[in-house]
Amino acid sequence: MPLEKTPPSRFGRFASKASMLAGRPATFVAACAVIVIWAVTGPIFHWSDTWQLVINTGTTIVTFLMVFVIQNAQNRDGMAIQVKLDELICATREARDHLVGIEDLDDTVVERLKREIEKTAERSARGAEAGAAA
Repeated sequence: MPLEKTPPSRFGRFASKASMLAGRPATFVAACAVIVIWAVTGPIFHWSDTWQLVINTGTTIVTFLMVFVIQNAQNRDGMAIQVKLDELICATREARDHLVGIEDLDDTVVERLKREIEKTAERSARGAEAGAAA
């Protein structure tokens, strides 16, 4: 079944571009340059309270806004990954279909399922080792 490709919202597009830009090495270099320029201008402004307020306010605002931008991008990426994993579970004959949608369950239930799957994986590994040794 073909997908209905609806474009993301304006904020979604902005969040994607902003988080991609924020993760680039050039952005890190630019941020370091801003800090160096700020530090170098300290003597010019006589280390004033206003000079300190500029960097404090700027970094606080950027940090506050980036929390929401990055969280939006992570939410969309996480949801897309879950849909893809659910599709793989549904398409695999041996998979446990009841695992579809477990991201919405209580943490204790997810932890219990994780332990069960780890035990199953250990048993499978031991069985494979025993088969290889024979």
